[in-house]
This record gives sequence, C-alpha cells and structure tokens, in this order.
Amino acid sequence: MAERSTGGGRPVPVPPDTASDRVILHVDMDAFFASVEVLDDPSLTGRPVIVGGRGARGVVAACTYEARMFGVHSAMPSTLARRLCPSAVFVDGRFHRYVEVSAKLHAQLTAVTPLVEGISLDEAFLDVTGARQLLGDGATIAGDIRSAVSGELGLSCSVGVGRSKFIAKLASKAAKPEAGREGIVPGRGVVVVPRGEELVFLHPLPVRALWGVGTVTGRKLDALGIATVGDMAALPDGALERYLGPAQGAHLAALCRADDPRPVVPEQAAKSVGHEETFATDIWDRGTLHGHLTRMVDASATQLRSAGRTARTITVKIKFSDFALVTRSHSMVTPVDATPAIGAVGAALLDSVELDRGVRLLGVSLSGFGPTSEGRQLRLDLDSDPRAGGCGPDREPGEGNHLALIDEEAERFQSSWGAVSAAVDAIRTRYGGSSVGPASLVTPDGLRVRRRGDAPWGPGGDPPSADTTRPGGR
Repeated sequence: MAERSTGGGRPVPVPPDTASDRVILHVDMDAFFASVEVLDDPSLTGRPVIVGGRGARGVVAACTYEARMFGVHSAMPSTLARRLCPSAVFVDGRFHRYVEVSAKLHAQLTAVTPLVEGISLDEAFLDVTGARQLLGDGATIAGDIRSAVSGELGLSCSVGVGRSKFIAKLASKAAKPEAGREGIVPGRGVVVVPRGEELVFLHPLPVRALWGVGTVTGRKLDALGIATVGDMAALPDGALERYLGPAQGAHLAALCRADDPRPVVPEQAAKSVGHEETFATDIWDRGTLHGHLTRMVDASATQLRSAGRTARTITVKIKFSDFALVTRSHSMVTPVDATPAIGAVGAALLDSVELDRGVRLLGVSLSGFGPTSEGRQLRLDLDSDPRAGGCGPDREPGEGNHLALIDEEAERFQSSWGAVSAAVDAIRTRYGGSSVGPASLVTPDGLRVRRRGDAPWGPGGDPPSADTTRPGGR
C-alpha cells in the first residue's frame, strides 16, 4: 500500500480514493540522464556519475545520487562539481538515447490515460480521474506506473498524487530519494495528498517550494520573517499583493491556499526546433562559424522533416565572449524544409552580424510551422550557383544586403532540393545519420553530422584524468 505525508514527516497508510473530484499524478524520473547511463553501462553502478560538459564552460545536466552526496546538483558549473567530487565519472551525454527512453516512458503513461501533459523528457502530469473505475485509486495507479517503469525500462521514478498539478508536483518531490553526507535515503516512491489535507501537507514546507519564489522573492520574504508556506498563509489579506506586486502576490496567495485550477493539457507539438552549441574557446573566424552552422542547420532541417513540417522563420543566435547576445531572424513568404534552403537563410543571417568579438555560442532555430506542402513543382536550375546561399564562408560581411534576395534563393533551393532531401532522409533512416550529409562536414574521421542534443550543456573539453572520465564518452 502506498504512503502519504501528514505534514509531520511520518508516513501513514493511504485509504482508497473516495473523492469524486479530479486526481492528478506527477511522474518524475529519478536522476534520469545519469540513470540511463548507468543502465547502459552497469560498471557505473554505485559510482558518482555526472552527465554534462566536462570543459571549463560546461555545466552539470544530471548526476546520480552518489554524486549528490558530495553536493553536486544540476546546473552547477562542471569545474565546481569536479572540485566537490574528484572521483566523479563525467559522461558527455547521449541526448538521442534519452529521447528514445523518454518515448517509451510516455508510451507507458498514455496507456494509462490520454490526458498526459509532458513537461520534459523525464516528467509528466496525468489526469487519471476517469481511469479510477478501471485501474483503481490514485495510489494504486501510481504504484502500477512505478512497477511498469522499473520492469520495462529498468529505471525508477517518483510519483505524487493530489487534486491539482501544484500539489502533485510537490508530492512527487517528497517521494524522491535524498542524498547527503551521511548517505542516500531511499524515497517513498509514491506520496499521496488526499482531498482536504492539502494545507496540512503544504503549510510546513519552506516558501521556496512554491512556484514563483526564486532568489529575489525569497530574500524579500526572508526580510519579513516568512520561512514556511504556513507563515505566508497567515499574512493578512492583500499583504502579499502590496509587498510583491498585484500579479505575483495574488499568485502566491492562491498557492498558499492550494488553489491551482489548471487542467492537464495533453502534449502539444513543439513550436520550434533547433540546435545551439557553446564552444570550448571563443571563435573569431567566420568560416569556422559557417561550418558549425552547417551542422546545426542539417540536424534541424532533418528533425523538421521527420515531424512532417515546414518552417517560415529561421533564427540565428550568437553569444559573444562578453555574454552579449544577438539574434537575427527572417520570415519567408514560402515555407521551407530543404537543408540548403534553410542554410541559405541561416548563412545570410550569420553574415549580417559583425564579428567584432569572439563568439562563445552559436545556435539556429526554425519556427512558424506548417504542414509539408504536397504536389510541389520541382525544377532544376542549372544556371544557379550552388554556393550562392549555402552555409559557407563565400560571402564577406558588407557585400550588399544578403537578405534582399533571400526568399528567392530559398525558394530556388527548396524547389531543386526537395526530392534530394527525401532521398537523404531515406538513406539515413536505413543506414544511420552519419551515412550521408553535406560534403563540407566530411573530416578525416568521417562525416561529422550533428545529432539532437549534442553538447547541449557546454563543450566536453579535455578529460581531467584517464581514470575519472570514461574514454570517448558515449
């Protein structure tokens, strides 16, 4: 039988659900990225594993509870994580693998109820109100989900059950394992907050547990002597609005009352796709940047076509060495999905930016989606220069207005390369992503294509030592 929290820290048995109102589950995988790495490489079992960029600019994406015992946590600079835990095993990460496992997880969840709202690869909300008659109460469904995740995926998750998304998410956090200097305390797995006991569960929690209480707001509340949600709830009506502002004050006042009417919204299609990369050292050379842009455009266009979409808007993002951020976007009359067409726009956008400082980060994104057009008239434009709009260094800054004819160039590439793109996708589906690609990406080690999620947490850099970094990553 599952357990629930009563606010005093002692778990008690949970009776079957009898309420007629909604039941929301929040499913959250435990140390997801790191757990997948351990699953695929059992030699890492019991070791402090850190997934993230190993270089000076890298950050921690995820870590095992063995690493958390040393104070390591996600979003921490990798250099600090290495100092806290010198014995950690750093893994660059395999985002494509996490996507694969996540797809299996979400398939399990949608088998329970169609009302699944994916929050990220490793967590989701479920509305199981209508499933209780067939599958049992909220606690039973939560326990069955944990068993299925463990049995079919070989991973663990924590599940919170409540009447709202807010309470369910806090309950899943209370169900998780905890790690400290003394060791790892196993989590309860499932925590249920029954109807009518939300405030008993909620009020002892620290105010920073509330959505919307960050560092700045937390300091303001500290100055008022407000430490717990219960302290905040005891304030006179309107006090939070006067102190924090009408919007934020009203939001937090509602959460103090466990008031969260938001429904579970089934997963919606992404509004954009793209890639970005933080470089190990600043890049000044425009040709080198074009090479990186080519890889990102190739990956983004492939992902766009796999979703059966076209895009009207292409955006290039550049972060300089001083952290100044510049973005350039262009929206076209005719949507595109062919790699050279997108590359033509991306190259022109990149060339429109003056490189007066070293570039720390480069990215490209596609948006303004529409369905793949049918019956497109294809043509061969033998008089066109194939380099005219490609992701190459052929154009120099200041060489006219690159965007003046960008729609025409993109449409020409779209028309002449539509069938070629389909053939490339078919070859990659059968023989792998590195089987074919732009010639400019060929290196002595083979075709250097980019896969979704490559280096999302900063550059890998040189491993600190041979015995603490798995050779070659994964």
